[in-house]
Amino acid sequence: MALRPIRILGDDVLRKKAKKVEKINTFIKNLLDDMADTMYKNKGVGLAGNQVGILKRVIVVDDGDGLLQLINPVILEKEGTQIDEEGCLSLPDIYGDVERADKIKVKAQNKQGKYIEFEAEGYLARIIQHEVDHLEGKLFSDTATNLHEDKPGQENTEETSEEVEIKDEN
Repeated sequence: MALRPIRILGDDVLRKKAKKVEKINTFIKNLLDDMADTMYKNKGVGLAGNQVGILKRVIVVDDGDGLLQLINPVILEKEGTQIDEEGCLSLPDIYGDVERADKIKVKAQNKQGKYIEFEAEGYLARIIQHEVDHLEGKLFSDTATNLHEDKPGQENTEETSEEVEIKDEN
């Protein structure tokens, strides 16, 4: 498959709402595979269509337990709360604490077009919520607290981390 360029903060496509996938065709299947390759190559755990410039409701996630390729994902239920640090391939080296539901129920289509429903909790729930936000044109930095920039190649310490203000030019 092919690697796709990841769109970075300031690119208009990150703030646009993705459109529902009406037909699962070769383009959509190849897009999902390309997104997975791109996510893994960039050491990410999730990627949404917007992040590769395609305004389609598709996400790929892998919390370490295997790849999920989801089409038209919808979060049906949310339960509990968790706060943890997040980053994003579209906001390189920027991190912040985000409150998310601890447990979610998701409905989506798989690559074969079959409707699936499943529950996710903890880290997987966090990743899916992050990616679904992308499909709505939202970034983690919109609600994060303690936003900071880590200097590449260094451990996050007071000397290597500084608070940042995110300015989206859009």
